[in-house]
Order: sequence, then C-alpha cells, then structure tokens
Amino acid sequence: MKYKSNRLSNVPPYKFAEVQKMKKEALEAGVDVIDLGVGDPDLPTPKHIVNKLVEELQDPANLKYPSFAGSPEFREAVAAFYQKTYDVKLDPDTEVLALIGSKEGIGHLLPAVIDPGDYVLGPDPGYPVYRMATLLADGEYHNMSLEAAHGFKPNFDEIPNDILEKAKVMFLNYPSNPTGATVGIDVYERAIEFARKHKILVVTDSAYNMVTYNNYKSPSIMQVDGSKEFAVEFGSLSKAYCMTGWRIGYVVGNKEVIKSLSIYKSNVDTGVFTPIQKAAAHALTGDQSSVTEYNQVYKERMETMVAALQSIGIGTKPIHAGFFIWAPVPDGYTSEQFVATVLEQTGVIFTPGNIFGPGGEGYFRVSFSVPNERIQEAVERIREKLVIGS
Repeated sequence: MKYKSNRLSNVPPYKFAEVQKMKKEALEAGVDVIDLGVGDPDLPTPKHIVNKLVEELQDPANLKYPSFAGSPEFREAVAAFYQKTYDVKLDPDTEVLALIGSKEGIGHLLPAVIDPGDYVLGPDPGYPVYRMATLLADGEYHNMSLEAAHGFKPNFDEIPNDILEKAKVMFLNYPSNPTGATVGIDVYERAIEFARKHKILVVTDSAYNMVTYNNYKSPSIMQVDGSKEFAVEFGSLSKAYCMTGWRIGYVVGNKEVIKSLSIYKSNVDTGVFTPIQKAAAHALTGDQSSVTEYNQVYKERMETMVAALQSIGIGTKPIHAGFFIWAPVPDGYTSEQFVATVLEQTGVIFTPGNIFGPGGEGYFRVSFSVPNERIQEAVERIREKLVIGS
C-alpha cells in the first residue's frame, strides 16, 4: 500500500536538508566544518527577553492552551511596533495574527486563500517555501525573474497576461533571502497599484526587516495607501532578536485574509505557547539596544566577507540588510559543483544558488551569522586551500 499522496510526490525534497546532509557526512569524516550556509544567528537571544520567558513560566495560568489567534498582549505589541516603526495603525483584534514562526504562516496561507489550479507569483531566486507551499496547495507557481542588473527587483510588466488572469497571490521578499537586495517604498507602491489592477493579493515576507545597517531602514508595504485591501505582511522575531528556535512570528494586514488564515490554523494547530508570546511582546516593546548592537556586528562581518570574496576574485558588493551575501559562481562550475568543491577543499559550506529556483543557478549564498573567529578562519582556508578550476 502506498503511504504517500500524489500531491506530496510532486514536491521535491527540501533542499536545505540536502545541504545539511553534506555537512553531516563531512563531520562524520572528521572534517572541521565551518557552516556558512544556514541563516541561524550565533548571537544569543537578549537576556531581558530570556528573563521575561522564565518569569512567565512561573505562572500556571500561562501553561494552559494558548489563544488560537494569539494573546491580546502579543497582538497589541505587534500593532504598537508598527505604529512606532512605520506610523501604521493596525487593529490588533482583526489585522494581526500570531504564528508559530512566519514559515508556518506562509505554508498555511496558500491552502487558506487559493484553490487548485490558481497561480501564485513568486520571486526567482526566492525563499523555497513559497514554491513548495504552492505545490502543496495544488496551485501553480510562476517565477518572477529577479535580475542583478535591475537590483533583483520585480518587473511586473513581464508577467504574461494568461498567467495574470489565473493569479491570486504574489510574494515579495525584502530585504531579500537569498540576494540581500533591499528596496524603497516605491516598489511596494507599484505592487499595490498592480494588485489593484489585477485583483491579486500581495504577500510581503519581511523576516529581515529589522536586520539593517549602512543607514538603511526597511519600509513596510503597510505604509502604502490601499495596502490593507490588497496585502498582508509576514514578520518574524527569529532574526532581529536571535529567536530562531522559539518559533514566533506574525502576519498583519487585510482582515479577510487574516480571518481565513486564522480559521485554517485553528483546525491544524493550537497556537504559540503563551510564555513565548509574552516574551516576544516584551521583545517588541522593550529595550531595543541589542538590535542596534547586533546589526553593527552583522555589518562588520558583512564587510569582512565581501572583502574576502573579492580577494579571491569573486565579485560581490556590500549589502544593507540581512546576513547573506549572494555571489556569482566562478566560470566552469554549476552552483552545486562549486559548493561541493569548496567543502571538499576547505571544509567550508556555502548554499548553492539553485536551491532558490532556476534564477539562482550560477550563484551561491554565504551566511555571516557565525562567530567572527569562524568567519576569519573560513576566509583563511579559502585563500590558502581553494583552487578554482581544479
């Protein structure tokens, strides 16, 4: 008997798991692996957030089933964050929903808002979950090509009319994973205009919105007039507050979309553990000095990594947000071949660009969310041991 649905059979294995398999095999072979592939911050969750979690764990009332939609305290904290950061007013009761991390919310959004055969427009290269969630919802995925020559920004005019007629959702992701690209509010203004014309829901993934430097401030699509009619925005505490393992995020915006996602989620999960929600609310509304401090660390690491890549002839430029460098693969290699060569010769892991879609072929992604000393060691290994073209 078959215990795998046809739907799941159409979904390829999660590519990041394959990268982790490469790492596991190298470790088992005794290699001192330096992982510059995964985007998991090495910096600790700020102490005042951890202390708040410990405090809330002492209250037995917090250990019961949580609210499906998220605690009022957390939803109000998200609304307060948007008011303070973007001068955007949100109704915490109808325009904010708590998530078990933004990845979970993105994965559950599509079966809540599209039907089989509907098209989803997504960035290429882009976060693989957009594509996989579309397939799991029996939708069709259309790649919106992001070109380096245009700053990895979408060209809405290139989307074919026959696709637009069947499109229900469009994903945008800035600051971008994997490219590190950033945008101004003008891109979101064009997106809302486009959505209004074609009756498409715009979904912005803003997981890296607070990891910024070089005087850049990431805008929110919620700042655009009409956004609450045509858009929702996903946010995460994982990156800015180094809370990847806590699994807490949110979505804001169109109340009908929020309601549909809430109905879907209430049937498949039971919400976020209440002490985590209360600690997350404290993170959003409390002392933000750690965010500033950590962003300075990322800026310095980014500059070190860019200089190192340039020193071995790999052309790349400084970025203004996130902790990924998107670099071209040297001539003569595919993305996977180059990453495998680097691992074999140096023990350093990068992420092959083809993981992020067809448009990622010819690139590799470098994370600098590891300690400075490991970055320096990786740089030295690459300079000393890597032989390109061997």
